[in-house]
Amino acid sequence: MSEQDKQAGRARRAQVMGDAFVERAMSGLDAFSAPLQDWLNEHAWGSTWQRDGIDLKTRSLCTCAMLAALGRSTELKGHVRGAINNGATAVEIREVLLHSAIYAGAPAAIEAFRSAREVLNELGIQVEDEAAR
Repeated sequence: MSEQDKQAGRARRAQVMGDAFVERAMSGLDAFSAPLQDWLNEHAWGSTWQRDGIDLKTRSLCTCAMLAALGRSTELKGHVRGAINNGATAVEIREVLLHSAIYAGAPAAIEAFRSAREVLNELGIQVEDEAAR
């Protein structure tokens, strides 16, 4: 990997997560934390998120499912925003999180729903789906 991969990764990260998210992640870095952000930009965003085979929306929804299963609510919030940025709907996000309840358990899904609802509320996105009632 190279500096070019890091830059491509940072650009993809901003595309998915938004410029403000990336600026927050990169601000105030020091000798302790900078290597992690460099690694994320180079490997996660500069390699994995650059691959062909599945589109960014699908990649985002997969990431939301994995973060829900792992109970990583802070990261999930960022990736719910990323999924919206990549064209996912609130209904698609809801269904991915509901599906995760089967495999990750109800407590993980409950926490994921709380996190996703918080982000959707912040974005002013409502779900009006009669089947959900």
